[in-house]
Amino acid sequence: MADTLLLTVTDLRLGFLAGERLLYAVDGISFAIARGETFALLGESGCGKSATAQGILRLLPTAGRIAGGSVRFAGSELLALPEAEMRAYRGGRMAMIFQEPATSLNPVLTVGRQIGEVLERHRGLAGAAARQRMLELLRQVGIADPERRLDEYPFQLSGGMKQRVMIAIALAGEPQLLIADEPTTALDVTVQAQILDLLAGLQAARGMGMLLITHDLGVVARMAHRIGVMYAGELVEVASRADFFTTPRHPYTQALFAALPEVSRRGTTLTTIPGQVPALAAMPAGCRFAGRCPQVMPVCREQSPDWREAAPGHVVRCHWQGSAALADPVPAAAAEATTPAAPLLELADLKVHFPIRQGILQRVVGHVRAVDGVSLAIAPGRTLALVGESGCGKTTVGKALLQLIAPTAGSVTLAGRQLVGADRRALRAARQQAQMIFQDPFASLNPRLRIGEIIAEGIAALGVAGDPAALVAALLQQVGLPADAAQRFPHEFSGGQRQRIAIARALAVQPQLLVCDEPTSALDVSVQAQILNLLKTLQAELGVAYLFITHNFAVVEYLAHDIAVMYLGRIVEQGRAEEVLGKPRHPYTQALLSAVPVPRLDGAGQRIALAGEAPSPAKPPAGCHFHPRCPRASEICRQRYPDSVAVSATHTVACVLAA
Repeated sequence: MADTLLLTVTDLRLGFLAGERLLYAVDGISFAIARGETFALLGESGCGKSATAQGILRLLPTAGRIAGGSVRFAGSELLALPEAEMRAYRGGRMAMIFQEPATSLNPVLTVGRQIGEVLERHRGLAGAAARQRMLELLRQVGIADPERRLDEYPFQLSGGMKQRVMIAIALAGEPQLLIADEPTTALDVTVQAQILDLLAGLQAARGMGMLLITHDLGVVARMAHRIGVMYAGELVEVASRADFFTTPRHPYTQALFAALPEVSRRGTTLTTIPGQVPALAAMPAGCRFAGRCPQVMPVCREQSPDWREAAPGHVVRCHWQGSAALADPVPAAAAEATTPAAPLLELADLKVHFPIRQGILQRVVGHVRAVDGVSLAIAPGRTLALVGESGCGKTTVGKALLQLIAPTAGSVTLAGRQLVGADRRALRAARQQAQMIFQDPFASLNPRLRIGEIIAEGIAALGVAGDPAALVAALLQQVGLPADAAQRFPHEFSGGQRQRIAIARALAVQPQLLVCDEPTSALDVSVQAQILNLLKTLQAELGVAYLFITHNFAVVEYLAHDIAVMYLGRIVEQGRAEEVLGKPRHPYTQALLSAVPVPRLDGAGQRIALAGEAPSPAKPPAGCHFHPRCPRASEICRQRYPDSVAVSATHTVACVLAA
């Protein structure tokens, strides 16, 4: 076995300087990855997963210090290498897909330039050969119109596209070890399935090892050979894939499973883990999970547990030796919403077309049809989930209805008020009724303001009644952050914590409608459960309506009353959640649902593989936009776009097969 090991981490300890004190973010973890093996690292935000990855590559920030341990890669001790030699490993023999592509991509270099840097340094490619390889990489990761995308900058790409570019950059050097930090977080399920298939194929062909950092248990079930659960800088359980999903032993692991949203828990309050991961400066004595553990015993608070073997190859760090899982979720106090009332929000034939300009005079030579005739309605107290692949126009719909992007045509009616063409005063009043939680929490928070100032900004601007300081404190508590967070800056928080701050800011003005653009994509399952419970409670108590833009179908199953499926700027199917999820009629909806990774060993049914890639909205195909990829397309599909057909009083499908 020793000669097949690619990476061996032994007693790694690393931390960050705070004054003269070193605070340990990773405190003595050990694991190994063999060639061709995927080792998944799980745990909440702030547990040290990303710090572990950065330590392995020696990419810690200025305040970071490696305090001890060993990191051996293919027999070489990485911690002893000079920096000049270490650069030959990064990007070539080892590569990393970073968690936040928006902050990892260089904003002043084109996509092609950034991929080309890796090809030139580690593969010796330049000129036409390099460009050809760049186009191949972009096609591999599912980016449409790669010739155009190569010459674009990161700000011109959607969140999912930026993530795919990051993956292309990581794969460009053909690494032996890939460290993937939340590699599919911003991706829709079809592209996620495509990327996971790609990574699995490359792994099999090259014998590539993979350290997979993720909070998606469905991805773990599909990809991982072994799993390590991390909490507060320590590993607490390591098991094979089979043991992990059938007999999780540590109370923390069991809590993660209990927090998963799914359709069977729709009428319940999800199980959450009380409290938070302890701060680096306040690590408790004994077991670090003791303060949140339902099985805590006196010895847990006094003595750190040793490793014990629960089964061959399955080790756990816990004093408690029981095996019972946590209790089932508690039934929700509020009943599900009943018959919809009059719509709070109505979109009618909404269009957003962006001009394509070329030449010295910047003449318009075409349009990107990002949104091409969308009609939706949301009633008070209901959740409409808008799903579809990255780049199909979901986020643009959300921004256009709030007039953050000017619609090209159509109407938006909010609480009886027409927003398209409204003056500044009318829009100001509308924005107290409707707020947005943006997809990228880091980019949407002002880095120069403290968290309290960020949240209070909307309160002051829109004249919300009450003491701002008290309101900020209450909002922080609602989203599970400590009161002292108000005095800190965005860069001091993890990705999941920043998303909670963004949610608190949106709730600050007490809106009637929340446009939630992937609000749980950056959250681990325990915090996701807390946020979903919060959103459900607010909806039950205040009648808040949600337009929920997401690619997470587990969240859709749990939260949504209605679903609209979007493809290339248009709605192809919509109806009640039970209709769309239970009896999908459009081939695209069927393909989406078949690609959802399931957090179980038995997985899902047969996946419907879509041909090719999503076309560019700048060049939509004639006829039905989905026909080039549809496994059931006929000649009529190539000739005209299908009308929307009602298959029930609440379920419509734009497909000739539904007629």
